[in-house]
Amino acid sequence: MNISVVLTPAEIALLPQADLSETTSVVFDVLRATSTMTTAFENGVAAIYPAKDLAEALAFKKEHPDALLGGERHGEKIAGFDLGNSPLEYDDLAGREIISTTTNGTIALRAVAHSRRVFAGALLNGSSLARRLAREAPARLLLVCAGTGNDFAIEDGLGAGALLQSLRDLIPVALDDAGEMLLTLWKAHEGRVFETLANSKNGRRLVGRGRIEEVRWCSRTNGCQMFGVLSGNCLRPEA
Repeated sequence: MNISVVLTPAEIALLPQADLSETTSVVFDVLRATSTMTTAFENGVAAIYPAKDLAEALAFKKEHPDALLGGERHGEKIAGFDLGNSPLEYDDLAGREIISTTTNGTIALRAVAHSRRVFAGALLNGSSLARRLAREAPARLLLVCAGTGNDFAIEDGLGAGALLQSLRDLIPVALDDAGEMLLTLWKAHEGRVFETLANSKNGRRLVGRGRIEEVRWCSRTNGCQMFGVLSGNCLRPEA
């Protein structure tokens, strides 16, 4: 399995024009979009529609009027939406559909929607997702770190690094330089994941707003079996 990594939103902006027809992609937005999606699916949410922006989210709402609107801008729930982007909000929504738009995560998911297959990854579901990828053994795997604003986010790197370690324990993999860097990052921080997330740019902002428990939740490794698989404009749960 040949694995490459995209580290920044600037690189993500180029992906819609890339040929990903034979590539399986995994998107990480650990604080918090893909962690929230993973939690939602673990709690029985039926589907999530990731929207690139607010206008698209509202257009999806017209197509799916019973779906709940969820997401954030600048870390806060969008005015008029049913839900924000905290995984702790998604604990009693079994059977519901969600339309989600976030600053980075949903943009990254949509940027690779033309991949052969797309998964939503997180620290929460790394081992489960690694087992699935090892079974499917795609020839090419792309790990996408959604980032914070315009910058690389260490928490996404840790999520990708943890997945790389789990994959390497299961099957032979060939990594690009960015992948080797993230694997080294994971090995350096795997014993203090929560502390690392809490001290990240995004983590400090969340802690400063009284959301330390959200950071703690997103830092849990392998607490969930479910992951989202994108088909068209819709993520659905699999395990």
